[in-house]
Amino acid sequence: QVQLVESGGGLVQAGGSRRLSCAASGLTFSRYSMGWFRQAPGTEREFVAAISWSGGAPLYVDSVKGRFAIARDNAKNTVYLYMRSLKPEDTAVYYCAADRSTIATNGDDIDYWGKGTLVTVSS
Repeated sequence: QVQLVESGGGLVQAGGSRRLSCAASGLTFSRYSMGWFRQAPGTEREFVAAISWSGGAPLYVDSVKGRFAIARDNAKNTVYLYMRSLKPEDTAVYYCAADRSTIATNGDDIDYWGKGTLVTVSS
């Protein structure tokens, strides 16, 4: 059974930093592209970042470029999202995603999803 378990969410002040982790099990992690999406209350799910199976070719939504970084450790079956200079508009539930192919930025046909971790950025 595949599981993606996010952690690291919580309350952080604007301008602060946070690291999210997603631990994967039940799949051959190194063969999957990984991504992060987020959903704020009353909004649609939004693509945040993605990384290929090898760790190359990171992709980011424009609103987080220069502030967020995605990384993976295939030895630990874990993908990370490093967030800095956080803004109140970054407040959302952050979801981890895994796909055997490329992570679709519209979130369609993603193989596996985590249950999410809430990040709240206070002003």
